[in-house]
Amino acid sequence: MKIINLIQIVAIILLLACSKKTAPVENILPVSKIINVQTATELKAALANAKAGDEIVMADGLYSGKFVIAAGVNGTAAKPIILRGSRNAVLDAGDINTGYVLYLQSNYWIIKGFTITNGLKGLMVDGSEYSVIDGIRVFNIGEEAIHLRKFSAHNTIQKTDISNTGLKTPDYGEGIYIGSAKNNWANYSNGNPDLCDSNLITKNKIGPNISAECIDIKEGTTGGIIRENNFDASGINGANSGDSWIDVKGNYTLIENNIGTNPGGSIFKDGYQVHCAVAGWGNYNEFKNNHCTVSATGYGFNIQLSGSNGTTTGNKVYTNNIVTGAASGAANIPLSN
Repeated sequence: MKIINLIQIVAIILLLACSKKTAPVENILPVSKIINVQTATELKAALANAKAGDEIVMADGLYSGKFVIAAGVNGTAAKPIILRGSRNAVLDAGDINTGYVLYLQSNYWIIKGFTITNGLKGLMVDGSEYSVIDGIRVFNIGEEAIHLRKFSAHNTIQKTDISNTGLKTPDYGEGIYIGSAKNNWANYSNGNPDLCDSNLITKNKIGPNISAECIDIKEGTTGGIIRENNFDASGINGANSGDSWIDVKGNYTLIENNIGTNPGGSIFKDGYQVHCAVAGWGNYNEFKNNHCTVSATGYGFNIQLSGSNGTTTGNKVYTNNIVTGAASGAANIPLSN
């Protein structure tokens, strides 16, 4: 019995020692396989054949072409698929007039670190859930930089750097576009609202030279969070009513702790806007603790109360927002405590 007890004690000591050594890496994601790529051909093959837990690592360099992560190439919550590279790993579609530089259509992906440039659209995300877009740079794009569409929900876009959009079509040059306009529901969501819900947009730098809104949140979306971003209005040109940092047409969006500036040279009206594009939408959105240097003729927060499509209700602008340079005032509605 004494020998057995001694063995048990030694086993416990060894277990505790191993636990102490491994504790600092508890947040590291499990990786099934690391796939190193150096060419566009290798990258396309890796994207097509990725399995849950794989990590695709791009060497620095130019990857020419358009790249697709097809539907069904899914990670899992425990084993997401990672695609990463430094800012010097550049996906370049070579033409701002057509196509998507990177097209994500699967779940549980982490898109991290690299650069996307020279496409009609930068990163298009269709039907993806629980994916993370982290620290990428997107610039020199014909229309919008990043678009969450076709029921893409529960995703995170964080720490990205977006500039120079709308080079082909300024009307559609948003930095980040969430959902679909009603006139596109037939194309992307079977005529129903495009429920791109519960997406988190945080700690991004959007601008300068974003031709439309920094973020456009469409009717049909619910429960988004826009937090701790930096918006630069330089380059906004007013096309297609793009004259604010953010235009909200969805419901229950929380917009907080953002910093917006308007250094000049753009056709800028209001810091933030809410519109009713479809009856029942544009409601219960909240604006908290945003710092707004508007330097324009409008409001810090302009909430459309009624229009040809209906009325809005339940929107709140809190007193802890800081607004300077808005000629019409902080907001067109009473502030909430």
